[in-house]
Amino acid sequence: METTTKQLELDKRYIQMASIWSENSYCERRKVGALIVKDKMIISDGYNGTPSGFENVCEDENKITKPYVLHAEANAITKIARSNNSSDNATMYVTASPCIECAKLIIQAGIKRVVYSEHYRLEDGIELLKRAGIEVVYVATDNESKQ
Repeated sequence: METTTKQLELDKRYIQMASIWSENSYCERRKVGALIVKDKMIISDGYNGTPSGFENVCEDENKITKPYVLHAEANAITKIARSNNSSDNATMYVTASPCIECAKLIIQAGIKRVVYSEHYRLEDGIELLKRAGIEVVYVATDNESKQ
C-alpha cells in the first residue's frame, strides 16, 4: 500500500515537471511536455515544436498546426536516440495522452509505463499502448482536481 502511495506522489511530481517543461513550447494552440524517467533519473525531455533549425512557429496563418511539428513524446524519444541512454523499461510522463503515432514510437522505444495528466479527444493511442502491454496511468493534476 505504501509503495503505491509513494509511486503516486512521484508520478505527480514528474507530471508537474513535464507541465513546467511544456512551457518551453512555442506552440499557441496547445503546449505539451514529456519526460522519460528511468531508475528515478530523467534521461530525456521534450516538448512539442518544430524540428531543429526551423523557425519556432507551430501554426500557420489560419492557426492550423503545421504538419512537420513534432509532438513532445517524439522529441523526447529522438533525443534518447542521440544519447548514450536507453529507454528500455523506462516511464514516460506526458501532459497529454499520446496520439496513435506517438504510441507506436513509445512501444518501439521499449518504454513500459506511460503516465499522463490530460485526456486527448482520441483514445486510440492509449488503447494501442494497453494492447502492447504498457502500463498506462492517468494522474489528475492539482489544477484539474480544483476545477
